[in-house]
Amino acid sequence: MVKPFVPQLVYFEPKALEYPLGKKLFKKFTDMDLEIRETTSHNQVRNLPGDNDFQKYRHAKSTLVVGLRKTLKFDTSKPSAEYAIPFATGCMGHCHYCYLQTTMGSKPYIRTYVNTDEIYDAAEQYMRERMPEVTRFEASCTSDIVGIDHLTHTLKDAIEYFGKTEHGLLRFVTKFAHVDHLLDADHKGRTRFRFSINADYVIKYFEPGTSRLKERIEAATKVAEADYPLGFIIAPIYLHEGWREGYLDMLEHLAEMLPAKAKQGLTFELIQHRFTAPAKRVIQKNYPMTKLELDESKRKTKWGRYGIFKYVYTDEEQAEMKELFKTQIPRLFPQAKIEYFT
Repeated sequence: MVKPFVPQLVYFEPKALEYPLGKKLFKKFTDMDLEIRETTSHNQVRNLPGDNDFQKYRHAKSTLVVGLRKTLKFDTSKPSAEYAIPFATGCMGHCHYCYLQTTMGSKPYIRTYVNTDEIYDAAEQYMRERMPEVTRFEASCTSDIVGIDHLTHTLKDAIEYFGKTEHGLLRFVTKFAHVDHLLDADHKGRTRFRFSINADYVIKYFEPGTSRLKERIEAATKVAEADYPLGFIIAPIYLHEGWREGYLDMLEHLAEMLPAKAKQGLTFELIQHRFTAPAKRVIQKNYPMTKLELDESKRKTKWGRYGIFKYVYTDEEQAEMKELFKTQIPRLFPQAKIEYFT
């Protein structure tokens, strides 16, 4: 079982200590006897241990920077939500395919933000602009926030904040099973708690440093018992030898393990594997031995949001994926809703 994340090294931006959460985290990490350093800005985090890029990358993934979120303009987050709400950036997992490989660039350390009241104020403004419609906020666009929340409790606080709103809903997804501290949060049904799941082959070869499928499903059962709306993201759907059997086994295992209560109001989101040329370069640098298939000649191109072509599966392959999931999910989870396939 993957143990809850503990950083090897913690940096604090000076202004973080002017906020209650910053002071609280400084005391917590001091009491934990972690190595703490000061940095004027996360961009100044340098000289991480390691003799080469490979070692430095791994040390960075175990480094936490406590600071302020300066940009309070939220990105859009279609199709899962209207906006991404930024509480953290970076992830301690080592998923080979992860798009954060490229967006994080040369700074793959984890950042957590302590100016949460300012982030809530910005969210309030976005909600006002869309009233009387409900605005959904995605908290895991740039991180797996559950992976650090046992330390920060930022997510737990956000769950309770959105529980008090009339026009806001919170959503996030995780590959970690460390959810116990979130079970007593006063969510009032306004947070959808989702788990990323995948075939055993994908988890085994491409998701090191994350909880195993059985652990994620056990955590999902606890979440359902705590009356959270529950969902699963199957992502990335990756074509490998025996993929149909692998994904069918995954779905049947999920149906067998989940209690009846957890199957009420269940949602599924389906995302095929894709990559970009810059992502391929970074993936092969960070994980030179990866088995991940990144052959552009086997894919079709799709115009990406940031002006870069994505390589996705062919129309025929996508049709095969849809056929599998859109027949098997209704069979095994007749009350569930498939929100989208992309």
